Order: sequence, then structure tokens, then C-alpha cells
Amino acid sequence: MAIGADALNLADAQELAALRALSADIGSSPHLTQGAGGNTSLKAADTLWIKASGTWLKDALAADIMVPVAISPLIEAVERRHPDADLPQRFTIEALNPRGLRPSIETTVHALMPQRVVLHVHCVDTISLAVQADGEAEAGRRLDGIEWAYVAYRRPGLPLAQGIAERLRPGVDVLILGNHGLVVAAETVAEAELLLRRVTMLLARPVRAAAPPDIAALLALAGDSGYGLPADIEAHATAIDPESLRIAEAGSLYPDHVIFLGRGSVVARPGESAADVVRRIGAAPAAIMFPGIGVLMRGDAGAGAHAMQRCLADVTARVDVAARLNYLTDSENDELINWDAERYRQKLNAAD
Repeated sequence: MAIGADALNLADAQELAALRALSADIGSSPHLTQGAGGNTSLKAADTLWIKASGTWLKDALAADIMVPVAISPLIEAVERRHPDADLPQRFTIEALNPRGLRPSIETTVHALMPQRVVLHVHCVDTISLAVQADGEAEAGRRLDGIEWAYVAYRRPGLPLAQGIAERLRPGVDVLILGNHGLVVAAETVAEAELLLRRVTMLLARPVRAAAPPDIAALLALAGDSGYGLPADIEAHATAIDPESLRIAEAGSLYPDHVIFLGRGSVVARPGESAADVVRRIGAAPAAIMFPGIGVLMRGDAGAGAHAMQRCLADVTARVDVAARLNYLTDSENDELINWDAERYRQKLNAAD
């Protein structure tokens, strides 16, 4: 039994157990979540049980990753636009949180949704649609018959919660978050899972194929620079497919990319090795893309960075090459990089 589960009645404890099983399943798919991204929650009376910041959904059955938060005072803080609403750890029920875990930085999103069960995923099909300027219109064509709302990009936390509050209406149980991801909500875990499967099926997009990476050439380009191959071979596709490379090189598309990989993407010039790139830009980026060859990752890049490089390949391969894209602005990049909540999550994942 999870820590704090004995504070729940039998029905809520069973739902929390079901949510943990579903969370682990969702977390096992890189097309739904990557690294510490994504979060799930269950409301039990006035308590919100939500995934802890920096933890991975795939570990939901192996570790206690759910944190109890008091809903009413958090909602009140959001409605008053109080700065505490951006610090969900201040609403944690400490007696049920002996490990001192921080709630997800997106706790306010879950608290605002009236349904008991909320699933927030960084679905690559959804993200590839949500970065396009025509994303809302295209989602409308695909989600006909579903009660959904589109929320333009705002920084996760209180700004995003305010954006959601402005777009929520009775009956809405699906949110498309611009440059971010997908939220589905229902009264039971089973219903939420069915809705998630239905929506992701409706939003599925064709994937551009890419040639395999040139591993021998990459190892030669790495030399003794400390750079090495990414954890997933799929991560190379961004550098090999010309359209994906063009899209990635133009800027940052979603928050977790900025947090774990930095602003935009670093692309090597013809003839440059990894060491040459580091010398040219005066820094050692988490990842370097070599056009037509593949990707190298800095040796100390954590599992979160590797997961996000794979995510970049999966997202860009699904973007409509003719679409106009919405990239994060310089100020939006800055607020993510300098945000304490994200620095905390990055620190937790640095050594993974």
C-alpha cells in the first residue's frame, strides 16, 4: 500500500491503485510521456493526489510518487491570483507526505478540472499539432463530437491555470494546450483511460521516415570530446530528415525541451566535429545534431535529456511541413530557464 493510502476510504484507495497502474502504463510509452514529463491525479474529498515533481510516471507502481495536496486553498489562491498558487508545495498535506516530495508544477491544472481523475500527457501527436498556427482549427476537425477546449501557450503553473480557467466551460473534459500537450479528465480511472485512447487515436498523425544514422561517422565526430550516442536510436531522425532539422533548428517548440536540452537545437556546420562545435559556440550543449548523420549527446546528459531528444525527433517528424509554426519567444524561454520550479525538476533528473 502506498504511503498515505490508509487515509483513503476503500473506493478511493482502489481508484488510486488503478491510477498508479495506468500512470505506469502511460509512462512506458515515449509517445505519451518523456522522462519526468506528464502527470496524473485523483481527487478524494478535498485532497488532490498528484504525481510528484521530478518523478517519472513509469515508476508509479515501483515507488510512491503521488503527493496529497489540499484543493480548496489552492483553488482560492488561483482565483485570487496569489503568488502561492505558483508554489503548490505550500498546499501539500505534510502529514501524508513523509518523504517531503513536491507536487507537480502543473498541480493547478489538475485542481481546476472538476472531474475526479485528470491525465496530462506530452503526447507527441498532440504536441506536433499544438505547435502549428492552425492547430486549434485542425484539432476541431478531428475532435468533432468531443467536448474540448484549446488553451494558447502560457507558462506551466499559475499562468497556464489562468488560461485554462478562461477557456473552461461546463462539460469540457479534453484540453489541447498550445505548444505543450494534452489533458483528459473523467470521473473514474477507467473512463479517463478510454477517453485518452480515443483522443490520441483521433489526433494521430503520419510520421515522415528517416534513414538510419551513420554510427561510425558519429563516433568519429565524437572523438575524445566526451560526447556519445543518444539512448534511443529514434533520436537521430531529427538530424537526418531535412524537414525535421529545419523545424528543430528554428527554435524551441515546448517547455520540457528548454528545461532539459536548452534553447532551440545546436546544429554542426559541414566538417565540424563535436569539439569544433563546442569551441565555436563557447559552450557544451546537451545535444549536437549533425545533418544527414545523426545526433551526439553530452556525456553527462541525464536520462531526461536523452528522453527529450527522442521526443524532438518524434514531434518534428509529425509536423506538417507546410504549416506555420509557433515557437516559444525569447521571454518565454527565459522564464522557463529562470523558474525555480523547473530548476528543481531539472536537478532531480540530472543524475538519472
